[in-house]
Amino acid sequence: MTPYWEDPDAGLQLYCGDMREVLPALDLQADCIVTDPPYAETSLDWDRWPDGWPALAATVTSSMWCFGSMRMFLDRRDDFTDWKLSQDVVWQKHNGTGFAADRFKRVHETVTHWYRGDWSAAHHDTPRVAYTGPDMHARARYDNRAAHAGAIKAVTYVDDGTRLARSVQKFPSVRGGLHPTEKPVLLLDMLIRYACPPGGLVLDPFAGSGSTLDAARQCGRRAIGIEAHEPYAEAAARRLSALTLPVA
Repeated sequence: MTPYWEDPDAGLQLYCGDMREVLPALDLQADCIVTDPPYAETSLDWDRWPDGWPALAATVTSSMWCFGSMRMFLDRRDDFTDWKLSQDVVWQKHNGTGFAADRFKRVHETVTHWYRGDWSAAHHDTPRVAYTGPDMHARARYDNRAAHAGAIKAVTYVDDGTRLARSVQKFPSVRGGLHPTEKPVLLLDMLIRYACPPGGLVLDPFAGSGSTLDAARQCGRRAIGIEAHEPYAEAAARRLSALTLPVA
């Protein structure tokens, strides 16, 4: 198939069409998927769940980050039978959206990580963040488990000044973006670095405004995006073209 837009130097391609038709034609294998599918929770024309897409995604990768609401994941749980859930991360927004006055104000979204096969074979590089609390390296820790649990001797923890990134991540919502559900590039960067090795291939079958492709390029990964609605594909192409650096 002919890309709607591409940047060969950065290893980026964008296709316009239904992912259920485009993806089989591309005949590719990706290191991971990072995507934000339609939740089917509004009356917007583009907000329609593409039946069968998680099963199709499972044919091209063994690792996937998928944004969604708790309602979406529960309603569509039978669509994810090809996958095993490894974890969930909460994106805390600076200010939520919602029009229901009889419920808590929703200020978060969930992104779940799914995998296939053996967990040990899946690429997972958990980001670490700077830590400024008390230095823990000089403290010996003892394992006080019961004998039948296999107690071990004291060990000394070496503090490198970092800690594992937490499962709740706070980033501002994208205001005035190219797509109404646009995700922050810095959040996508963390997800991509976790699941895709440097130089690897990221796939976003619901590319929207191209945020995943933008984030992938910035952290040294290749990326392919598919967007069904041409106005958003055109907006993504303009965005990515504007960010293209000239070749020296």
